[in-house]
Amino acid sequence: MALRDDLLAVGERARRASRLLARLPSPVKDAALRAMADGLEAARPELLEANRADLAAAEAAGLSRALLDRLSLSDAVVASMAQGLREVAAQPDPVGEVVRMWKRPNGLMVGKKRIPLGVIGIIYEARPNVTADAAGLCLKAGNAVILRGGSEAIASNRAIARVLGEASAAAGVPEGAIQVLGVTDREAVLELLRLEDHIDLIIPRGGEGLIRFVTDHSRIPVIKHYKGVCHVFVDASADPAMAEEIVFNAKVQRPSACNAVETLLVHRAAAPVILPRIAERLRRAGVELRGCDETRRLVPWALPATNEDWGAEYVDLILSVRVVDGLDPAIEHIERHGSLHTESIVTADYANAQRFLDEVNSSVVAVNASTRFSDGQQLGLGAEIGISTSKIHSFGPMGAEDLTTTKFVIYGQGQVRE
Repeated sequence: MALRDDLLAVGERARRASRLLARLPSPVKDAALRAMADGLEAARPELLEANRADLAAAEAAGLSRALLDRLSLSDAVVASMAQGLREVAAQPDPVGEVVRMWKRPNGLMVGKKRIPLGVIGIIYEARPNVTADAAGLCLKAGNAVILRGGSEAIASNRAIARVLGEASAAAGVPEGAIQVLGVTDREAVLELLRLEDHIDLIIPRGGEGLIRFVTDHSRIPVIKHYKGVCHVFVDASADPAMAEEIVFNAKVQRPSACNAVETLLVHRAAAPVILPRIAERLRRAGVELRGCDETRRLVPWALPATNEDWGAEYVDLILSVRVVDGLDPAIEHIERHGSLHTESIVTADYANAQRFLDEVNSSVVAVNASTRFSDGQQLGLGAEIGISTSKIHSFGPMGAEDLTTTKFVIYGQGQVRE
């Protein structure tokens, strides 16, 4: 009961704060975001020290290389967190925007006005940068946020939260707007997911197991970010040098990221020239290839792919490769094995590029660009709260606008319904 009572108090503080945040002036929110960015930079030594403690504990516990990468803070990561907050501050305030207005035959003016969602719960693993990104985006959109990070990042999250809380409070943000739970056990997550009277939306970020656990147990609407099984399709008309650079970047630049490519599809007509070239570049970078029979004929050192490889999210230097007969089989493969995250085509054929954009149903679809651009900051959102692979209420990288909804507003001159 003590845990339940504690979380109820957290929810009540967040609900009270959300009512004040909904009408907080834009200049106050933006000043708070800039102060939060300054605070992170000023506290960088403290943040890195806390993160070193988390990393030491994580290494002792045997966490995977991918999780350690996601857990790590550095000078560059802290600078990026601060820059993301400043970019969010510089964006237009989505709250209060009238997105549409029309006049009815009886003279009523009817419109849709953008409003905050209210209180958002974020449940996440590793990634201490999520603490800053989520707090900043929720503040910009006028929402209170309850953050529950994993035990592996507890010291980092607490240090970041202290900085953000002090800076935002000094700038005039109401108490309870940004709260980080210090309890990391699974029971705290279950209790949080039962606060349907206090929390309007849950956003989980982490492994597939966490996402499924949250979805199965939540009484609150959930926006899911399932695994990132991302594809690159190299078309017959692709420029070999361009294809090599895109695939290499998509796999090697940060293999632990959810937007790293996991499956390469190559048109049969291009495979004899392009595939060995790409494979050799990847081999030198330490990438393990798992390929179909045709792939292994062209790249003899590749391992045989199994059926499980086509749907795998490796988050590691592993890539599955399949040779396909054209655009239609490539799209069919993505439809069958993809996770609605991010897909890219490398092609010089305009018609094929447009078909790929129109027919591939993922949240981000690119032409002649790396899948690594599927990221809120890279797409101009300043930061992201996550990449939704659900089509409701948002799809793809989520910025401040995606943390709002709309309500109807009516302007009349005394009209009554007959």
